[in-house]
Order: sequence, then structure tokens, then C-alpha cells
Amino acid sequence: MVRPAGTARRPAARPAGLAPAPDAGMERFARLAASVMGVPVAMVALAEADRLTLPGLVGLKERRDVLRRLPLSRSLSGRVTATGEPLIVTDVRADARFAGQPPVAERQWGLAAYAGMPLTVAGQVLGVLCAAGPAARAWTDAQLADLTDLAAACSAELRSRAAARSALLAQQDAERDHRVAEQARVAAEQAGVRAQAGWDAAELLLRASQELAGAATLDDVQHLLRNLVSDPLKPVRTSLSLLQDGRLRPMPDTETDPAPPGAGPALSCALDENHPLAHAARERRLVSVGDPGELARAYGEGVAGAFALLDVRALVCVPLAHAGEVHGVLLIGWGEPHHAGPSERAVLTAIAGYVSQAVQRASVLDERVSVARQLQSAMLTDLPAAPGLDLAALYLAAAADDLVGGDWYDAFPLPAQTPAAAALTVAVGDITGHDMQAAAVMGQTRAMLRQAVLDHPGLGPAAAVTALQQACGVLDLHLSGTLLLGHLAPVARSGSWCFTWTNAGHPPPLLARPGAPAECLEEHGLLLFPGLDPGPRHDHQRFLKPGAVLLLYTDGLVDRPGTTIDEATAEVIAVLGACRDRPLPDLLNAVAAVAGDHPDDDIALLAIRVPRR
Repeated sequence: MVRPAGTARRPAARPAGLAPAPDAGMERFARLAASVMGVPVAMVALAEADRLTLPGLVGLKERRDVLRRLPLSRSLSGRVTATGEPLIVTDVRADARFAGQPPVAERQWGLAAYAGMPLTVAGQVLGVLCAAGPAARAWTDAQLADLTDLAAACSAELRSRAAARSALLAQQDAERDHRVAEQARVAAEQAGVRAQAGWDAAELLLRASQELAGAATLDDVQHLLRNLVSDPLKPVRTSLSLLQDGRLRPMPDTETDPAPPGAGPALSCALDENHPLAHAARERRLVSVGDPGELARAYGEGVAGAFALLDVRALVCVPLAHAGEVHGVLLIGWGEPHHAGPSERAVLTAIAGYVSQAVQRASVLDERVSVARQLQSAMLTDLPAAPGLDLAALYLAAAADDLVGGDWYDAFPLPAQTPAAAALTVAVGDITGHDMQAAAVMGQTRAMLRQAVLDHPGLGPAAAVTALQQACGVLDLHLSGTLLLGHLAPVARSGSWCFTWTNAGHPPPLLARPGAPAECLEEHGLLLFPGLDPGPRHDHQRFLKPGAVLLLYTDGLVDRPGTTIDEATAEVIAVLGACRDRPLPDLLNAVAAVAGDHPDDDIALLAIRVPRR
């Protein structure tokens, strides 16, 4: 088979930091894929030499060792890793593509329908996230879109693990350098021959290894780098240019003055240009220019003039490399002629190594958070049409970019048990944690709760929450968090609605009624926690007359620094009472403003109004 340009398959388990054994994180992705696709079998399969390793498997765990011994070429997953393309099969038994070489694995275990998405890292295909079932089926576009999102999230997890493994090795190198530098410093002191320049260089390298290891964002890298080199080297310009689409582009820097007109070519250039940045990147070595005359002779008057506008008259360019590939260049510029000696060159080369590792870690973290937020956003519900009710929802992510939480809301129709209009189920919850696992557990919880509601017709919300807890115990899903689940049913010939709810440790819903102050519906039970027996859960009821507004929310709205939860809740109640007659989207914006412009936690809001007749 022909692999698409830019992709390649390689042994995956070791670079991703995975042993050829079951892995808890990959098992979660397999469980989520099986749940989303509605099939009994799902797996995360990684290619290792000519065999499969299965760190994540649902539905065929007892066959893991046998499956792992199958050659890649004899399975549908092997075809995905070979081509780097998704493979969607309605019925493998009737698919003409496999008539000449039928897949052994799928036929041996009675699997007919198959949907597999490639897992990629840096353009390389590591394996496949797939779902399969024993009967032929036509996969829906929504299911395939969800599986694609899960594959992207799983790829991001593999990337982050590879980066973490690289970071660990880098930290070990830094610790070794630290020990070596300390030994050199002690030896110099004992011998009485310590040179100030050597001491400064050792101290600078120690600071670089320690401080850059803690950089979480690209802004952190620039800030720390500038502080590191400003005192000992006294440059007038410190810049990081990253390679993007064959061109070196400077990273945005809010701490330095913007480049004056005409100075742009000093910090940005194509990789094939005659330019010191491009020269360092192409040849993968430090490039030093000691004065303006040398700069003009080597790279032309145009480049020298652009640097002069930045007051740079001497410079050193050091390539930033990771895994054998150059991804950027570090520029240090001085306002006077400066000829870097061997010791200074060695120090700058070592610093560039630490900077390169920090840039890679920050980039991977940014990509992982971006994918997690996309996954979380994709799992939020589009509100259904609800005849006789007005609905609106709002989700606000935490201000901190590295927080991805498990806050969620849901609303879906509940078939009525009588000829009256159908009822509505509403829910809001908060899964403990701020990471990819919290977002994944949130998706599983929402799906399982929906199923629990639909499996218990005629029973109240407490029965569904109890069933959810029991299912989590059987499936060993460590569900921890809070949840409020309610049913809304019309009251015949009155225009009112009956709200029945159960509260598992969640902030109380707020109710604004015509002609009365807004209030908290305080009744609640214990939160959800592995191994915690909450005892019998109870349903509670309240009738909502026309004009009433019900607000469900997560704790990010009221749990914030500088105020108590009671004080914040009172403030929300006041806003709800004052804005009860405004359009629901405007009301939610007014309520969300209570938390400020930069909330510390995610916030999910769901508002329900009984319209006036």
C-alpha cells in the first residue's frame, strides 16, 4: 500500500512512553470510543515492528495476547497504520476491497463493521483508534466525527507522553550538568584558580537549566531567556524566530519595543535566503558576526541596514534543534562590535539547547490544551426544542489556558407516560479535575446518565442517578464530582410545570418567581465519589408558574477568591431577580458577569423559563 506524502509508520510504543501492556489512559479512550460509537469492541492499537500492541482494548480483553501476535498486514488496523488514512467498513464480509486478502483478526473474532482513525504524531502514523461490531452497520456522520475528535485527543495524549519522556531525559541531563558544574566550581575554589568568566558561565548554565525547565508557555520562554542573558551578556536584542512553512518568523514579544519600519528583514527570512538566521538554521551551527562591516560583507547592505535599525551591530545566531530537526533560531545582538570567544559560544550553544527543549514542551502543552478544549466543546449539548418552555445555556472556560475541566450541562426530551405533552430532562454537573481525563469522564458520564434516564421510564431523577452510580461501580469508572438532574413536566390545563429534581452535592438551583424574591432550592444529597455510599437518594418537587425562571449552574460561578460562596450566591440571586424578564441569553450574560472577566474555574449555566400566557 502507498503511504500519503508526509506520513510514515514507526514502532510506536517506546517513543510514546508506553510499554506493550494495558494502559489506563488508553483504556479510557477505548471505552469512550465504544460508548460514542455504540459498539461492544474498541481499541487503541499501536504499531510495533510488524505486530500490534494494544494498550487500550474494550470487548476482547481475553484475546489481547492472541490479537497482539497477529501480523499488521492481516488486520484492518494494520491497513490504517500502513496508509495513514481512515478506514470505514460497513460489512467486512461483503466488502470487495478485502476479497483477495481478507483480514484475519476481524473475521476470526466475528467482527463485521469497522471504523478506524489513524493516530499521528509529527506526521508519523503511530497506530489507530477503532471501533467494531459483530453486525453490519452504516456509521453515521456524527459518529465518525466523534471518533475523529477522539482520535485527535488520543494523538495529543501520545504527543504529550512523548514530550514528557523527552522532558524527563532533558531534566536528567540538566541534573547531570548541574552536578558537573558544581564539581567544577568546587575544584576551582580548592585550586585557587577560579576565573570570573568561567564562574559566570557555569552560574548562567545552572540558572538556564533550572529556570527554563519550568517554562509552560512561549511567553514564559522569552521572558526567562531575556532575564538570563541580559545581565552577563548585556545584549540590546534577544529574539526567538521559529521555522514555519519554510520561513523563520519572530515570536511576538510584548516586552520589547516593536521593530521600527524597515527592520522586519532583520528578524524574519526565508530558509534559503542569504541571512545569518537562515545560515544558522541550514548549517545547524552557531553563526557569529562581530561588527557591521563583517555583517555587510557576508550578507549584504540590506541585511546590515535592517539590523542597524534595531541598533544591532554584532550578533550570534544559534539553531534550536529537537529530535534532529531545526525548528528555530536564537538571536543575541549587541549594540557595539562584539566578537564571541570559544567559551561564550559554548555557553550560548548550551543555552540554546535548554531553550529548544522549553519551546517544544510549551508547544506540546499548548496543542494538548487546544485539542482538549475542542473535545470538551464538542461534547456540550445543543439545546432541544421544548414546546411550552424557553431554554438557553452558556459555557465559559477558565481564564487559565492550562485548565480544562469537566463542567457540563444537558437537556433532552423525556417521552411522556401520558398523552400530555412530552417532558424534558435537564442536568448540570462538574467532574473533579482540570485535565484531559476530566473532560473524557465528563463525556462518559453524560452519555451514561442519558441512558440511565431512558432506562427508567416513569421513575424520578433519583433512580437514574442511583443507576449511574451503580454502573460506575461495576465498570470501575472512578466518577468523582457533583450533579443535579431534573425532570420538567407540564401540569394539565394550568400553564404551570412541575420541576422534579435530585441533587448530588451540586450548588442548589435558583428559582425566580413572579411577585416573589428569587430563592435557592436547597434540598440535596451527597456528592458522587468512588466508594462513598450516599444512602437512598430522594426526589424533590416545585411547581413553576408562568413567568418563573429556573437557573442551574456550576460552582465556578460562586466559588471564587475574595468572597464566600454564600455571598456570591446572594449576588447571583439578586441579579436573577432583577433580570428575570430579560431574554434568556441576556440574563445569562448578566449572571456570568458576577464571576468577573477572568474566572478561575469553568462555568456552565442553563436557564429555563415558563413563558407567560
